[in-house]
Order: sequence, then structure tokens, then C-alpha cells
Amino acid sequence: MAIVELTSENFESTITQNPFVVVDYWAPWCGPCRSFAPVYEKVSNDHDNIVFAKVNTEEEQQLAAHFQIRSIPTLMIFRDQVIIFSQAGALPESSLRDLLAQASALDMDKVRADMAQQQAAANND
Repeated sequence: MAIVELTSENFESTITQNPFVVVDYWAPWCGPCRSFAPVYEKVSNDHDNIVFAKVNTEEEQQLAAHFQIRSIPTLMIFRDQVIIFSQAGALPESSLRDLLAQASALDMDKVRADMAQQQAAANND
């Protein structure tokens, strides 16, 4: 599957219309971002069930600010519109594949229940 370029115009629809989205926040001047790009693309070719997307933080500064991107590359994983992973730094191919396997295995009903419980506890404090 081709990597989707995310902009402020298509970001929300991409996240809401797809159950599993991996987003790479990057910039053209970033050396580690350029090194990570071929790994990201290679892994994306092996996962037809996952949308792989990129946000150019130079062009989409509002998106980067909204998600508080401070370092690039930053990888973010959305499952069922929930951010389940966010971390700065380029990953080696094996680590990216392991991360995707772990993200795929998550029970999203349990994740949502845990989030609701945490929110309720925070509201009671």
C-alpha cells in the first residue's frame, strides 16, 4: 500500500475511516528521518491492513503543534482512533515490525475500558 501524505485537510478523515494508522512525523532536512524513510516504506509494503502515513512537519506545523511533536522522526500509532503509541526516534526494521505486531495484538475494548477507568479516577481527584 502506498504511504499517505497527511495534511490538515485529510488527517481527521484518515484516522476516523481506518482502524489502524501509523503516522511518521518527519521533515526534509532531518537526517534520521531520511534514514528511516526506506525502512518505513519497506515495512508498509508488508502490511496491507494498516494505513502508513507521513506528516511533513515543515508544511504541516499546525498538526505537529497539535500533537506536540518536539523531535523528529516521531512515530505515532492510532488504533480505532486512539493513540496507542507515540515515540520519537527512528526504529530499526525489526523493532518496527515487533511494534506493529504488539499493536495488532492489543485488545482495544480493554484499552478503551482502561482509559475510561483512568479518566473516571482523574475526575474523582
